[in-house]
Amino acid sequence: MPHYKKYKIPLLWLRRHTSDREFMLLSSVLVGLTAGLSAVVLKSLVHYIHLLLAYGNRLLDQPYWLVIFPIIGILLTVLVVRTFFKGSIGRGTANILYNISQKSSIVERHKMYSHVVTSAITAGFGGSAGLESPIVVTGSAIGSNYGRDYHLNYRDRTLLLACGAAAGIAAVFNAPIAGVLFAIEVLLTDISIAAFIPLIISAVVGTLCSKIILEEEILFNIGQREYFEASHVPFYVLLGVLAGMMSVYYTRMALRVEEVFESYQQKVYIRALVGGMLLGLLIMLFPPLFGEGYNSIMVLERNNAEKLLQDSWLAFFGTNEWLVLGFVGALSLVKVFASTITIASGGNGGNFAPSMFVGASTGYFFARLINMLNISNLPVSSFSMVGMAGILSGVMHAPLTAVFLIAEITGGYTLMIPLMLVAASSYAMVKYFEPYSLDTKKLAQKGQLLTGNKDRTILHIMKIRHLIESEFQPISPDATLGELVQVIAHSRRNLFPVVNAENKLEGVIFLENVREIMFKTDKYDLVHVKELMVKPPAVVQYDDSMADVMKKFDESGAWNLPVLRQERYMGFVSKSSIFTKYRKLLIKTTNA
Repeated sequence: MPHYKKYKIPLLWLRRHTSDREFMLLSSVLVGLTAGLSAVVLKSLVHYIHLLLAYGNRLLDQPYWLVIFPIIGILLTVLVVRTFFKGSIGRGTANILYNISQKSSIVERHKMYSHVVTSAITAGFGGSAGLESPIVVTGSAIGSNYGRDYHLNYRDRTLLLACGAAAGIAAVFNAPIAGVLFAIEVLLTDISIAAFIPLIISAVVGTLCSKIILEEEILFNIGQREYFEASHVPFYVLLGVLAGMMSVYYTRMALRVEEVFESYQQKVYIRALVGGMLLGLLIMLFPPLFGEGYNSIMVLERNNAEKLLQDSWLAFFGTNEWLVLGFVGALSLVKVFASTITIASGGNGGNFAPSMFVGASTGYFFARLINMLNISNLPVSSFSMVGMAGILSGVMHAPLTAVFLIAEITGGYTLMIPLMLVAASSYAMVKYFEPYSLDTKKLAQKGQLLTGNKDRTILHIMKIRHLIESEFQPISPDATLGELVQVIAHSRRNLFPVVNAENKLEGVIFLENVREIMFKTDKYDLVHVKELMVKPPAVVQYDDSMADVMKKFDESGAWNLPVLRQERYMGFVSKSSIFTKYRKLLIKTTNA
């Protein structure tokens, strides 16, 4: 994969001789170029693996290869991950969101290439998952590590991370606007107008990479031939409601399937084999589940769904229009199982392309059912395309990305009104039942998800280990009052931790509580510290989140609280130091 070391000397010179804004603009070009080329490599790898496997029409003459190839692909992916990447590479957009919230937007270097290799194997061999999440991770890693190499602050590093993701999405779909909106809706929690420029530059550069290099057959583009009619508005609204219901179904089924496979976490090869076999059985019944599914989407767009059934063993029962309709409806329901099994069993991919597949199937099913019942005469192609926006909006919680992505891949904005109707209706329904997207739900449950709330964002960035103050003078519980007075005389603090021989905190002494007795010299040898200490108003654990720490400060009314790590005393954390750190981070994370 391309890397920046060969550019480092001239860029360091530019870093010193250009303004921050100028350097960020140049950086967005380089990040967009590298992420765009990565997307080109990934799409090309999958395409040529497909061609290699299909050489001599083996997939057509011997359909059982459709069952075997996905098993091989998942097993190979697991082998590569365990051999070269220590058994884990961190899959999906959720992993990048975790890096932003918990690791200051620092992404491991190997992710600049590990996701390209593993997702190409998975999807190339027929895994029923998309390439968009892997390219988002790859682009994000490129932007993050660029920022690390040139010592950029958290704000700029996060922006370049988003630039890489935007360029990756833009390159995969030839959709620069969708790439920018994806970065804003999914990755960035706070953005100003100034941040749009680097995002736009990266997305445009990424798009140019794929447009110049990739062949037309590798790109996913659909020429829209039908126009919007106002009389179809009620049906588009109904489709939006149906898409919302399907999105809720998709999210909940995916999480349940993941839970089943989590019990096999320690048996990776058994998990891969079982998952591959289950996926193979699904593909045997539903061949359109093989691979990303974009070819099947184009078949539906052309209103030629009979072709999908003809390739299936279910064609034994005939190809009448009702059977075709039922087959497409079944595809929309089983795709979630195929894609989740692919990922949960050890393959690498995402839910972006599967969501589009389910959306196209849902839109086709709805429109054709209405037509077959003679209720109306709906344009099946348009409803298939608009259905993709509905499911994308519901599953990814990214309605703007969904609207503009479908508008861009269809080559125009003639469907803008129905796209908005369906995406908004779906999103509104899903938001009621599922407050978080499929990718962010688990992070939200663990309290590891950033939001657009700047206060919460900064609290997530702050860590207790960076705020512990150790200059508080500890004293033994068996020490006398006289010894305590000597400690007080040499300390600038008014708070003293009482710690035993095992370094465990037994209590604290507040100067104001012993001020009177400390001047009674006749009691210096008679009174001991354990008689004067009190229980601290609250205790902070070393791994507590900053939100929990602030809650303890609010409830206790204290300004200093002791920090323990597995019952061992570590020091104190003060509210004033938290406020000071907060102000510094606020300046860093505020976009100029």
